[in-house]
Amino acid sequence: MALALRRALQRGRAYRRLRAQRGGAPKVALPFLNRRISTGRLLAPHDREIRLTAGQLELRLIQGTEELEAAQRLRYDVFYRERGATPTREMEQLERDIDQFDAGCDHLVVLDHGVDPDNPAVVGTYRLLRRDSAAKLGRFYTQDEFSIRRLLKGGHQVLELGRSCVAEEYRKQMTMNLLWRGIGLYAHTHNVSLMFGCASFQGIDPEAIGVELSYLRHYHMAPLRMRPKARRKRYVSMKWAAPGSYDPKAARAALPPLIKGYLRMGGMIGDGAVIDEQFNTIDVCVVVRPDRLTKAFARQMGVLAQDQPPRPS
Repeated sequence: MALALRRALQRGRAYRRLRAQRGGAPKVALPFLNRRISTGRLLAPHDREIRLTAGQLELRLIQGTEELEAAQRLRYDVFYRERGATPTREMEQLERDIDQFDAGCDHLVVLDHGVDPDNPAVVGTYRLLRRDSAAKLGRFYTQDEFSIRRLLKGGHQVLELGRSCVAEEYRKQMTMNLLWRGIGLYAHTHNVSLMFGCASFQGIDPEAIGVELSYLRHYHMAPLRMRPKARRKRYVSMKWAAPGSYDPKAARAALPPLIKGYLRMGGMIGDGAVIDEQFNTIDVCVVVRPDRLTKAFARQMGVLAQDQPPRPS
């Protein structure tokens, strides 16, 4: 099965034999699941050029084991200590958020050189998984929750965005702009045609965010040709409120900052949501075109100042 899925990803074909088993998320028995976390790898020449600075902050890809572990510790602090996710015993002992995907991904980090220039702190991170790297791993992380077969049609390069995380005191526009610009530069460097990933609401009660889910469905649904869909056994409806029964501007304002950020960059939403009990979240799948990311930065503050919802589709 692993070989067939790997070939399907490499050739741009949908893998149709993947089925959800009892218990929710689809399971794929692959040998890489038991491998230890990578000790780091040398950056390719073109990746060494991904570097941005803003004041005392620097953005680049991780360079070795120590920075990867620092990013994992930041993720643990935010996801588990701050937001109430449930760690495995190994994570709790290491105080790091780890999984089998980390070794096959690139990781953007924002470093603060202000406190200790010789030992800059990791204050923000994003995990990036390209199609060719996912083929080696056997699947994308997102495929545990959503069918992305429409995104995989054709041989174009796609990029999964995940594990977005910023330390609380750095949750400012400068930090997020560095991360977004870094993603755009990475996508350009690797000729990425589409980006996608899971974005989350805090908590696991869909009724509590019914208006927000309805707003995303009414105003930001991705076109059918590229629309992800929540897996059947995990599918949570986004039909909670009819158009006209709520204030779209208020619904948009209530969205989590990351989802609002994706929408500002032209992000589109898949069909259905998924409850992730481990992370204490409700997830939606977001699709972003890199060219829209570039245009959004060209508009910059004009977009943020005129953050108005579009008309419903």
